[in-house]
Amino acid sequence: MSRPLTMPLLILALASLAAMVLSVGIGSVSVTPGEVAAVILGEGSHLQQTLVLELRLPRTLSAFATGGLLAVAGALMQVLLRNPLADPYVLGLSGGAAVGALLAMLAGLGGLIVSGSAFAGAMLATLMVFGLAHGTGSWTPSRLLLTGVVVAAGWGAVITLMLAISPAQRLPGMLYWLMGDVSYARSPWPALVLLFLVCLLVVPLGRSLNVLARGPMQAAALGVSVRPLEWMIYILASLLTATAVTMAGSIGFVGLVVPHMLRLVLGNDQRLILPACALAGGTLLVLADTLARVVIAPEQLPVGVITALLGVPTFLYLLYRSR
Repeated sequence: MSRPLTMPLLILALASLAAMVLSVGIGSVSVTPGEVAAVILGEGSHLQQTLVLELRLPRTLSAFATGGLLAVAGALMQVLLRNPLADPYVLGLSGGAAVGALLAMLAGLGGLIVSGSAFAGAMLATLMVFGLAHGTGSWTPSRLLLTGVVVAAGWGAVITLMLAISPAQRLPGMLYWLMGDVSYARSPWPALVLLFLVCLLVVPLGRSLNVLARGPMQAAALGVSVRPLEWMIYILASLLTATAVTMAGSIGFVGLVVPHMLRLVLGNDQRLILPACALAGGTLLVLADTLARVVIAPEQLPVGVITALLGVPTFLYLLYRSR
């Protein structure tokens, strides 16, 4: 990768590191950057080690992984559908995951079973949308988008029904999950590994993605295998979204706003946009989760509320600027 491409990524990587140090250090007990570094190196007091290694760092890494997954999925969906308003949740993946997780919660289950149910629901939604959009012929971006919107509306109706019949004592946890919350995220490492592997896979395909973004006919004329590439993008975007929703629930606007902002600043080269989305999306969600923890401390807000409050005006401004 040439120097003009690596410099923005270096800046975003430093910003990500600064955001994570800030997130780990802020809380009811403050930890300075020097103390954070000492804990990482195996030093520091027992309290600091507990705060950093067992409580704050896993949550911060989970937020970073979730934001990166959503931003990369959003960029891939926008290339696939050739629609700048495409979002990781536009095909009903979050609705399927939510139904799976809520069913597990209604059954009184928790922990890994809820996460597994959410992932199974997201993949079921993926198969439904792809199967219905494909039908007896080939799918098109518009057909896929319309099918996803209809399926998402159906999942929304099922979620409303489940909330209406749920016991009162289970409603708070279910609503928090629906609004997005990383406080109950499990180990961040599988999501981080997936994010890294997907970036390694798609960056070499950046030239083909650049051509595909201009239309399938131009891509085919230039020797790109359009249909296999589209299938791969759809599967990867679905897997990324399902993993993110499984970790932290439904968190909106990250996959919509981050690719838009980066394209305004960096252009539309997918070799740069996709890894930049991983870094910028992770940084955004780390900062949003930090704000959710401290804005009304000791109470905590769902991080999905923060991303919505930040994402709506930001996206409206981007639309106004790009008229």
